[in-house]
Amino acid sequence: MKLRILGCSGGIGGNHRTTSMLIDEDILIDAGTGVGDLSISELAKIDHVFLTHSHLDHVTSIPFILDTVGWTRDKALAIHALPPTIEVLQQHLFNWKIWPDFTQIPDPGQPYLCYLPIDIGRTEIIGGRKITPLPANHVVPAVGFQIDSGDASLVYSGDTTTNDALWSAVNQIENLRYLIIETAFCNREMDLAIASKHLCPNLLVGELQKLQKHIEIFITHLKPGEVEATMREIHDCAGRWNPRMLETNMIFQL
Repeated sequence: MKLRILGCSGGIGGNHRTTSMLIDEDILIDAGTGVGDLSISELAKIDHVFLTHSHLDHVTSIPFILDTVGWTRDKALAIHALPPTIEVLQQHLFNWKIWPDFTQIPDPGQPYLCYLPIDIGRTEIIGGRKITPLPANHVVPAVGFQIDSGDASLVYSGDTTTNDALWSAVNQIENLRYLIIETAFCNREMDLAIASKHLCPNLLVGELQKLQKHIEIFITHLKPGEVEATMREIHDCAGRWNPRMLETNMIFQL
């Protein structure tokens, strides 16, 4: 199994792309602006999108995938998400006002889009690849994901703040190799991180102290303009875990 980082930034501008990861050729984890760098033929191969939550930086490319290649496909694009996330997409995005309801076109019997609810802890298996929603603690209902090839697992925290339930699940994963965890703000913005339920370096170190495994750790969701400063703070307070900055086009073999 190959996982490619299409976007991992907390914003846009320059070479920054918001969160999206491509598993092999057919599964997206989140659908941020990084999806826009795929070719039309690559977009047409995507059959599944697993969403951590409903915020725009994680869902923004779904309408454009459908508008670009929906008519070329012989089956609906499946959106796997928590029921509250699905409800937000139905009410506020695919509502005929912001974007057409692609569950109804070109025909309700053969739509471009379908929704498949997920539950925390319930593993979805697609072509032998296991994707398990994990607890997240954010301002809207949210999850992270364990992505498991059988040989190795990668955990992506999604957008989250302090979250004991995540570590309880993570520490039970025997084949865990990689952790991708967010740190959206620098320490001087800790109040904003707490209010918006994100992490900053001082909060991150408290979370990593709950980790009971020696694995490779990557930092995602850094804000443009604060990347270097935030990574310096992370290395100052959490350097013993050797966290590295996640970057677009990184590839993880699982």
